Amino acid sequence: MKKILITGSAGFIGSAMTLKLLDLDYHVVGIDNLNDYYEPKLKQDRLDRHINHQNYMHYTIDIEDSDALVKIFDENKIDIVINLAAQAGVRYSLINPHKYIKTNILGFTNILEECRKNKISHLIYASSSSVYGLNKSIPFSTKKMTNHPISVYAASKKSNELLAHTYSYLYGLPTTGLRFFTVYGPWDRPDMALQLFAESIVKKKPIKLYNYGQHKRDFTYIDDIVDGIHQVMSKPAEPDEKWNAFEPDSSSSSHPFKLYNIGNNSMVELERYVDLLEKELGYTAKRELLPMQAGDVENTYANVDDLINDFNYKPSTSVEEGIKKFVKWYKFYYKV
Repeated sequence: MKKILITGSAGFIGSAMTLKLLDLDYHVVGIDNLNDYYEPKLKQDRLDRHINHQNYMHYTIDIEDSDALVKIFDENKIDIVINLAAQAGVRYSLINPHKYIKTNILGFTNILEECRKNKISHLIYASSSSVYGLNKSIPFSTKKMTNHPISVYAASKKSNELLAHTYSYLYGLPTTGLRFFTVYGPWDRPDMALQLFAESIVKKKPIKLYNYGQHKRDFTYIDDIVDGIHQVMSKPAEPDEKWNAFEPDSSSSSHPFKLYNIGNNSMVELERYVDLLEKELGYTAKRELLPMQAGDVENTYANVDDLINDFNYKPSTSVEEGIKKFVKWYKFYYKV
């Protein structure tokens, strides 16, 4: 069975992905630095779900540490790399931009270098719907240009795509970037909307709805994201003469590079999201309507036609079902 390296294996998506692959009898090498961007206990609790599995090996290191990465690749015969480690958060990137450059760009370059040197068969990496920035063409399509990011986080993810393209072109490294759309569900981050809203609602504090609550998001349940990543694993990127992600009018993409949107392929109004959360929690929210916040994209909506055509991918979890599962976990984990 193939050995998979997952970076960010104590993170929201990384831990869920690790559990999925272990259930399928893969051998998984996990990397996470367990930093304090948010409560490390949540990261440790996620990690505790799989750290003692016989097919799991964990390293507590930072992907910025190139020497430590070299050692991990030397000690393990890695077949596929799934890079989910990143400094997350659009708003935090306005406060601490240097952290995004170090982790998301320098760290990702370290990953690329080890994949190149060790002839990895497939690198799958997390990008973000944030790269669409000022793009107003809905639904967002990988056929459209993404040259106007509006946060340092988004710019760092766009940089990942450009670096991956370079390594695919220069060294023939198969790379697949996945632009995630508003992932949510059990075990998610406490700085994300769902946990922030749930905590405020339970404590009878106002929830802050930016853009006066008129945002629309393509909310994607965690299991649908994990299933999508697993499907993409089965088919390394191949040269495609009919498509070039960075020059849509060109027909010269003769290297193994791919980009996909991965989302629920639907838009939900933020107010609707809050209504469903209220219903499941059994509390009424106090809404504080605020203007648009710097770095925010007004609406997100994923065109996932390419993922459907290439992998027969189709998300199956409605936002109603997803929030119900989240609240069940939230009440249990936080003893509400």
